Amino acid sequence: MNAAIAEHWCHVAPILARPANDADLEQKIAYLDSLLDVGAEQEGHPLSGLVDILSDQIERYESERFAGYGKATGLDALKFVMAEHGLTQADLREVGTQGVVSEILAGKRKLNLRQAKALAKRFHVGLEAFVD
Repeated sequence: MNAAIAEHWCHVAPILARPANDADLEQKIAYLDSLLDVGAEQEGHPLSGLVDILSDQIERYESERFAGYGKATGLDALKFVMAEHGLTQADLREVGTQGVVSEILAGKRKLNLRQAKALAKRFHVGLEAFVD
């Protein structure tokens, strides 16, 4: 075994391990957020592979953990991220005016593809989170 790998494995293994519970999941999300803060999602960044690994682990855990809950709608996802980030309608300029956001939140209008793409990019989630 490579001595350098063995020396660093104790630091890397917890990051690469699959989440065993919700607390582990939150830690993985924190790791991912810190990687995104330094631009590691950019192709060619030395840590971009780790972004892919963590994203896959988070997605897999969440899909297994919440499999019995049914598919959330784009509106559900929008309300969730707004609550999680303490956002108001005015904070969602990429969606449209406050009137447009209000209609979407009231269920009178659905998110279109442009809006869904903008939200997915902003919140670092898959496009499917905002598409029904």
